[in-house]
Amino acid sequence: MSDKQHPNYNGKVLSSGEDLGEAPEASIAAIFDMDGTLIDNTPFHYKAWQLLFKKYNMPEPSRETYKGEISGVPIANTVRRYFADADESLIKTISHEKQAFYQQEFLPYLRPITGLENFLAELKDAGVKMAVATSSDMADVDFIFDTIPIRQYFDAIITGDMVSEPKPSPQIFLKAAEQLNARPENCLVFEDSTAGLKAGNDAGMKVVGITTAHPAETVAKAARLVINDYAGMSLQKLAVLFDE
Repeated sequence: MSDKQHPNYNGKVLSSGEDLGEAPEASIAAIFDMDGTLIDNTPFHYKAWQLLFKKYNMPEPSRETYKGEISGVPIANTVRRYFADADESLIKTISHEKQAFYQQEFLPYLRPITGLENFLAELKDAGVKMAVATSSDMADVDFIFDTIPIRQYFDAIITGDMVSEPKPSPQIFLKAAEQLNARPENCLVFEDSTAGLKAGNDAGMKVVGITTAHPAETVAKAARLVINDYAGMSLQKLAVLFDE
């Protein structure tokens, strides 16, 4: 059955009680983006960019600009794009300032997306290898994982500075698959940004989109399945992605 023929192709939104058939074999691997996928921090990243641009007397980016051009892209790449005259030292300084704004805004609200911890525990118990593949750096990963206790679920963590090509290049997901010793076609990618969704598809992986950054109809254009959160998610409900 082709993707377009599949009854759940192009953005079926899963409800927590829905059953999609037999569970896939535990030889699959799961790769998670972090921002907007493990934690719902998209509004706080946007707020941080607004504060940063204001500090430097620049027009604040619109929400559409943030979602289309900034979300899912390494911070330094965005700084180079909008602060064209900055040298590498200033780029590093501005990047740190952006992260300080973000952590200040987000820390009081930092929590995992609904249902995440139970879902990760089920995958781990089933022997599914898992990785994080994020455009953020390890300091940002530590900021998240030192606050919510989910680090133990992941067998590998790939950050943006470990690859030469940022999303939407599939490089980071392919590197994660390599570290998990998994074939791309046996990998599930969980993503929220348009850049990340494209990267997952271009890596040849099964893409699950979460609606933290974009509405379901937007996510559905690039995801085989669309979810609002992880409540009720299970291996069994992901079986449709491996149904040929």
